[in-house]
Amino acid sequence: MRGHVHTFDPERGLGEIASCEGGDRVTFHCTQIADGTRLIDVGVEVDYELLPKLGRWEATAIRKV
Repeated sequence: MRGHVHTFDPERGLGEIASCEGGDRVTFHCTQIADGTRLIDVGVEVDYELLPKLGRWEATAIRKV
């Protein structure tokens, strides 16, 4: 899937990605950033996959475009 980083809190390592298809938002944790860094800028376009977790969807395998 493709979207952009809508929010990211580097202290907590939590953020949201807004999907390009419909604008739905999914949460992510910084450990899911594929390049091994734990930081990502708001507004960056990304490709990602969805992972069901605790009854909701979470972004995983997040790669900058």
